[in-house]
Amino acid sequence: MRIAYWIIASLLAMFYLYAGAIKVVRTKDQLRPMMGWIDTVPLPLVRLIGTLEVLGAIGLILPPLTGVATGTAMAAAIGLFAVQIGAISLHLRRGEVKLIGLNIVLLVLAGVAIWLSSTWF
Repeated sequence: MRIAYWIIASLLAMFYLYAGAIKVVRTKDQLRPMMGWIDTVPLPLVRLIGTLEVLGAIGLILPPLTGVATGTAMAAAIGLFAVQIGAISLHLRRGEVKLIGLNIVLLVLAGVAIWLSSTWF
């Protein structure tokens, strides 16, 4: 179970560190080519989502690695699960059904991380 958790958590953390960091650092014009929804969401909310993604990635890795507040890993996975629920609902409202494939994969991985963290910690 530990190996499975580390594989899933590492994949999620790498993805969310990158995705979150670009939402925090880049301008709307720089984000627009890869995120068609950027004009429908206020920039402060985009920055908040990016910050939460980065914190979620850190929360998946750092607590289990250090052995301190390991329950935080489950909270981080739940938060990332919630981010994907929001992303899927945004895409569905915009009629972008074909774009939710990655969101579904990330949702499932976050769900597996929740389950693994509940059995391991």
